[in-house]
Amino acid sequence: MSQHLASIVWQRGEQVFSDNQYSRAHEWQFDGGLRVAASSAPSSVPLPMSVPENVDPEEAVVAALASCHMLFFLAFACKKGYIVDQYEDHPVGTMEKNERNRLYLANIVLQPKVTFSGDNQPDQAAITALHELSHDHCYIANSLKANVSIQPA
Repeated sequence: MSQHLASIVWQRGEQVFSDNQYSRAHEWQFDGGLRVAASSAPSSVPLPMSVPENVDPEEAVVAALASCHMLFFLAFACKKGYIVDQYEDHPVGTMEKNERNRLYLANIVLQPKVTFSGDNQPDQAAITALHELSHDHCYIANSLKANVSIQPA
């Protein structure tokens, strides 16, 4: 069993808290020393309490899923003898209300575009199989209840 740790730090500072007008800006700190500016999404908490330039939790889930999928794709492509030159994705997460009328990430669409080189070029069926295998093994995909679809570019 492995553990994956992060620290989430928010401080009130001089802000009034009781008026609900406090900043949602905070910081994610990771074990390797990386610090990421985070905030609520402006669609959840209006400006100026949210910081649109910062990463919001929903974006982070979408990015984590796409990153995990990509890493498995690269590993499986390598095992098949394919040479990947570039992998680019522009994933989109969509919020919807569930049966309890609560918002959740209901759908995440991955849109990977992969460029290969070399003599061993995968056909479309092989690329689709690599994406299916990657999705099946992706830790994040296996952790989510959102519908995840893959639409290679």
